[in-house]
Amino acid sequence: MHQMTRPDPTSALPVMPDADTCWAAFLRRDRAMDGLFVGCVVTTGIYCKPSCGARHPLRDNMRFLSDGAAARAAGFRACLRCRPDEVGRDRRAVDLAIALIEGAEEPPALAIIAAHVGYAPHHFHRLFKRETGLTPAAYARALRADRLKLALEQPGSVTDAIYAAGYNAPSRAYADARAQLGMTPSAWQDGGRGVTIRWRTIDTSLGPMLVAATPRGLCRISFDEGEEDFRARFPNADLRPADPELDRLATAVAALVDDPTATPDLPTDIGGTAFQQAVWAALRAIPPGQTRSYAQIAAAIGRPGAVRAAGTACGSNTLAILIPCHRVVRGDGGIGGYAWGPERKQTLLAKERRDNMD
Repeated sequence: MHQMTRPDPTSALPVMPDADTCWAAFLRRDRAMDGLFVGCVVTTGIYCKPSCGARHPLRDNMRFLSDGAAARAAGFRACLRCRPDEVGRDRRAVDLAIALIEGAEEPPALAIIAAHVGYAPHHFHRLFKRETGLTPAAYARALRADRLKLALEQPGSVTDAIYAAGYNAPSRAYADARAQLGMTPSAWQDGGRGVTIRWRTIDTSLGPMLVAATPRGLCRISFDEGEEDFRARFPNADLRPADPELDRLATAVAALVDDPTATPDLPTDIGGTAFQQAVWAALRAIPPGQTRSYAQIAAAIGRPGAVRAAGTACGSNTLAILIPCHRVVRGDGGIGGYAWGPERKQTLLAKERRDNMD
């Protein structure tokens, strides 16, 4: 519902985790860590990526190096089962595809994208979604909708903004806007005017929680936010008290505070860039009781150099608890930031760990 600037995916370089973190990643075969380092087995002379499905060696027989080049220089050879050197090739292909999509006036067809990067279409479709959390078509739609957001911020008519964003027809822009922005282009340009948002606060063990939703789904979940602050976020929207449907949604969200293992299928209505959407999808994939570093999240969406950008996307999350950005910590194990206070983050993580041990 508010403008989100697309982060620079090259704003930081990934840092290789410490040896204990590397070993733990191998034990859980963590795909999110692929590309951040390789594990070298001293007894066999083979190096693997963290998600390799081969039987684990003894911890004392493992060395961890930054990449395949370092492993080969140390005398190791690539595992034929997990093919660790292809991680870099796959991610370079995804980067090339993203560059093609971003530079095209019209979203290119899957066959054109796949041919451009040298992969078979169906294989690359799966690869792109695995690396970014979105299909190539969904990425292109989200990117074009993001351009529409920026164009609507500029002076001029809605029609001018639609064509400036690369749409050939208003109908497609309105369809994308409803999916990506949660409102029509004209409503977006006018501060949410004409959009109905119902809201309420509900008590939780972490304090009062504000829950708001459009007819499409939840658009804001937050702590420490009063009515004045909430109204300032949506100055021209039609803000109304909760109805029975919002009461149901708010109760389900509040229950997640004390039972994070629940998986309610709750509708959402949040706008975000393609990068942000990929990060938020990666956050929702983190199991309760576990954490990931910002570097792991960046790697999980196929952008290992975008560590700071991943942190920015976490900070842009507008759905506390439901999109569990509290499960992301610093690479050194520090608690890191949290929009609704580090104490709440620590409380949530401690509770999830206890519940996970029961």
